[in-house]
Amino acid sequence: MSSVFTKIIEGDLPGRFVYRDDRAVAFLSIEPVAYGHVLVVPVEQVDKWTDIAPELWAHLNDVAQTVGRAVIEAFGSARAGYLIAGFEVPHAHIHVFPADDMSGYDLSAAIPADKTDPAKMDEAAEKLRAALDTDSEGRPR
Repeated sequence: MSSVFTKIIEGDLPGRFVYRDDRAVAFLSIEPVAYGHVLVVPVEQVDKWTDIAPELWAHLNDVAQTVGRAVIEAFGSARAGYLIAGFEVPHAHIHVFPADDMSGYDLSAAIPADKTDPAKMDEAAEKLRAALDTDSEGRPR
């Protein structure tokens, strides 16, 4: 059965993509701890990050690091937070988000999807795409 992330990757559900290649994608979380909260996700649906092949895991971390640098540049945060939880969706993913303190590491404090400001979400995606030099689908320009 396809996960919600697979449905986003395949275009069956909407997503604000900021990065995409043949093995990994990065799109905004619909329940961000801060505007600019990105999920780095393998295209291949794997439930647990511990089950991902080492080569793919290395690639996902390269993408997460690249996205993290873009987060710092785009939002002026002190750091880019990095978190793996994986209980919400059975498809491995890395949370990368603007972090000025430890509050972003509490996913239970995220903005609910129905309370996010669509204009701020779109603005966050555009800032990240500009920093990453990617198009609206997350592909390199």
